Amino acid sequence: MKKKVVVLDYGSGNLRSAERALARVGADVTVTADRQAALDADGLMVPGVGAFAACMDGLRAVDGPTLIGRRLAGSRPVLGVCVGMQILFEKGVEHGHDAEGCGEWPGVVEPLQAPVLPHMGWNTVEAPEDSVIFDGLADQRFYFVHSYGVRDFTLGQDPTSRLAPPTVTWAEHGDRFVAGVENAALSATQFHPEKSGDAGAQLLTNWLATL
Repeated sequence: MKKKVVVLDYGSGNLRSAERALARVGADVTVTADRQAALDADGLMVPGVGAFAACMDGLRAVDGPTLIGRRLAGSRPVLGVCVGMQILFEKGVEHGHDAEGCGEWPGVVEPLQAPVLPHMGWNTVEAPEDSVIFDGLADQRFYFVHSYGVRDFTLGQDPTSRLAPPTVTWAEHGDRFVAGVENAALSATQFHPEKSGDAGAQLLTNWLATL
């Protein structure tokens, strides 16, 4: 039986590209802002393009932060993509102004320190060996389009906690930035898997296998 995936429509993101990419790898995909559909789906993809603050405004308009939080509380998988990854962090800083994010992870989305921006095109990533979504994708390249990223991501681990620390994948453009995070039911990529050809399709296949 096909896994049911909702691509959250909150006015931002490459919705139809994401829909086609997920359908290509065998998902039953719906693009909607419907609250119950988003809660009931096997997986929820949160896309995003443009400015951090504008994406958060759109997300709040459909009660997105609450939807994400409720799914994660029930260990229901969520995948953030591009700015849809960035808004999962505590805050974004654009043009000197702070915008509050969903706060699922500590960290600040800030301008990349690179001689050429935006970072646009194909790039390799450094994924840990225990990564699930990057399994079988060593040395593959993925498609990035962004000028902002998380350059410092440290999550203190409580020694008494049974939860594993996040699995963090890095990439470089000028300096290092977070290219992907896997944290129990919550996963995210800074690049666009739906624009990353066969490598992106394999990553989505890997994610679907966790649903």
